[in-house]
Amino acid sequence: MARASEEISERSMAGLVDLIERHTRKDGLHPTAIRPLSLFRCSTLTRPTPSVFGSALCMLARGRKRVVMGDQTFFYDPAHFLLASVDMPIVGQIIESSPHAPFLGLRISLDISLINELIVEGGLTATKKLSTVRSMCVSAIDPPLLDAVERLLDLLDSPEDILVLAPLVLREITYRLLVGEQGELLRQIAAGDSQARRIARSIQWLKCHFAEPVRIERLANEAHMSPSAFHHHFKVVTGMSPLQYQKQLRLHEARRLIFGEGLDAAAAGYRVGYESPSHFSREYRRLFGRPPGRDLVLFRDGSKELADLDDEPGLESLGGEG
Repeated sequence: MARASEEISERSMAGLVDLIERHTRKDGLHPTAIRPLSLFRCSTLTRPTPSVFGSALCMLARGRKRVVMGDQTFFYDPAHFLLASVDMPIVGQIIESSPHAPFLGLRISLDISLINELIVEGGLTATKKLSTVRSMCVSAIDPPLLDAVERLLDLLDSPEDILVLAPLVLREITYRLLVGEQGELLRQIAAGDSQARRIARSIQWLKCHFAEPVRIERLANEAHMSPSAFHHHFKVVTGMSPLQYQKQLRLHEARRLIFGEGLDAAAAGYRVGYESPSHFSREYRRLFGRPPGRDLVLFRDGSKELADLDDEPGLESLGGEG
């Protein structure tokens, strides 16, 4: 697999580099006419940046990135893709990039309904019925997947073909993931009564009710698990406890309210469920590296250190595409 990945990186990435460079003339996140597809370019290394990551396939044409999810760290590069099956708070960092060879990446949001459809049509049932898998993984890219992704990007040069052909190519990409070595991850999340699927439903509930007090017993009951089993499977899928997950969602939303809606720190903390401003400030600093006021000053100053150079969406944009 390592030899095949190396051949893919050397032989085929030139085309992907050209496609992404032509559609990203400046640094930043670039949405495209193909709604689930976004492109990204960055000419510098970045600091660790917390964000919320939805169900997606991520690939790089150039550069290298580190992603921390809970208690696990993932690295990916042009020879490997990152796959995530549920919405997760993560910390991302670009660790290989330069002005002469900028980091180039893409993100394709996954459609759970399409995954379910392909599972039924292809008879692709989950095989690990008694185990739960982690919701994020890194795997080597194989030629059929890379070919399909390149054909998707090729459509950006013929916008008149996108409406008809993009859904077909997205369907193929999803199928390639399902029959690949990490297909079990997607099959378990999509399977109606699997433990992973029940945890995924709990995650959706937490995402919608993150500002409310959470009782593990209630979540466990809705997932039809004992509290101890629920806690165990939740941590396997996400790398963190339900309360840690909720706390990170709260802090990400508070940051959006401060930066995007102009709320002060106390009001933002209260809005997301914190009763104590000092407690909120401590938790905020622990996650983002600085207190809310200082964070906002750097944001307004346009500090490169704070520039949001990751390709993951914020909490407010999750759930619409994947």
